[in-house]
Amino acid sequence: MTVDPKTLPSVSLPQESDTASAPQASAQTDHGLPNRSTGRAHIWLLRIRALLFVTVCATFGVLLIILPWTSKWTDNSLLLSWPELRGFLSNGFVRGLCSGLGILDLWLGFWDAIYYHENPVGGG
Repeated sequence: MTVDPKTLPSVSLPQESDTASAPQASAQTDHGLPNRSTGRAHIWLLRIRALLFVTVCATFGVLLIILPWTSKWTDNSLLLSWPELRGFLSNGFVRGLCSGLGILDLWLGFWDAIYYHENPVGGG
């Protein structure tokens, strides 16, 4: 499917002469054009989100890699009343599956940290 560029509405940023009048300038900020402080706040929120995501992924990844192979995995008070579930969780395949999910979680967190980039809002 092709789109004819002549049928698309044109979108342009306001010119400096357009921002000279006060009613037009206030209308432009009300229509979603971000000002400089909103752009900075958005970038910092993205940075904090990335930091928290990497921290949570790394923590849960290491936990899922190590915990299934310790005695705390099967010898805890939650599983003492359910011997069938305890037997299932002590299976080597289930432990390996949990460790594999931990490796995947670590990879996902570090991939997000390595390929993180910022696109400044408003070009400035």
